[in-house]
Amino acid sequence: MLRSVAVIAIPEVAPFEFGVLAEVFGIDRSAQGGPVFDFHVVAAEPGVVTMKNGLGLVVSEGLEATATADLVAVPAFGSGETDIDPRIVEALRDAERRGAWVLSVCSGAFALAAAGLLDGRRSTTHWMHAGELTRRFPGTHVDPDVLFVEDRRVITGAGTAAGIDACLHLVRTELGAAAANIIARRMVVPPQRDGGQAQFIQTPPEHERISSLAAVTTWMVENLTEDQSVAVLARRAHMSERTFARRFRAELGATPAAWLNRQRLIRAQQLLERTDLGLEQIADESGFGSASVMRHHFVRTLKTTPNAYRRAFSCIDDGVLLTG
Repeated sequence: MLRSVAVIAIPEVAPFEFGVLAEVFGIDRSAQGGPVFDFHVVAAEPGVVTMKNGLGLVVSEGLEATATADLVAVPAFGSGETDIDPRIVEALRDAERRGAWVLSVCSGAFALAAAGLLDGRRSTTHWMHAGELTRRFPGTHVDPDVLFVEDRRVITGAGTAAGIDACLHLVRTELGAAAANIIARRMVVPPQRDGGQAQFIQTPPEHERISSLAAVTTWMVENLTEDQSVAVLARRAHMSERTFARRFRAELGATPAAWLNRQRLIRAQQLLERTDLGLEQIADESGFGSASVMRHHFVRTLKTTPNAYRRAFSCIDDGVLLTG
């Protein structure tokens, strides 16, 4: 269970990426029914740690908290050529050896790679750094086209905002969709995005950056049990089917069918966590139609069954909804 978090501040730490970790894991959201983490910011040398943009971060703790943390995280820092303090390298290796989660945001992946944690694992980082990570650490397979990668309890997030996706993925994995949704709602971000960072590498023409699908996607989420073929959706968007499919993939990073299945999964997760409805009724209300179809999508996407998911994340205890 994810209860304690240690964030390692390395000199020239990036304020935004550090802020992502502090925002997701460092705020008490129990008033909204969200999780509370034992949150620590640590450094190899306590004191003022330099940040980018001429700022400074006052860190009072050494690396001791990494020895017992359920998650050890590294935000972006310096550059790929920055030497990593041997004490940080050992702290990361120890966390991986004892089965803790290890997570990096953006160029934080270079610290994980320096510790050998990415050898034999898939990984990612900001697309601008992907070539350098591959060159310096050929033992890892760098995928520059995704928002984050999880490989055997090691998570690497791509640039800046993709760190939010990586963190929410971990919260969802450990604590369930409801906990991730509470955090996302407070941060005013999507609880889960489809697509990858490839969609951000090149700037599309101005006319393609204008979102034209908000009304359609809102209708899709609010009507999960309705017929949502491309033909139906294209008519609602007042587009040809071909134009709608192309525009949808360009703006949301997935086909309409894949995006819809993700929304149905999220709805099913919420119902499994927060109700005692039977699987057939949940499948019906989330738009899957039958429990067998819902089970297929759970196994394929979440690598678990609806029943196993309910056992792990149910907020119901003897018929009482647990909100604390």
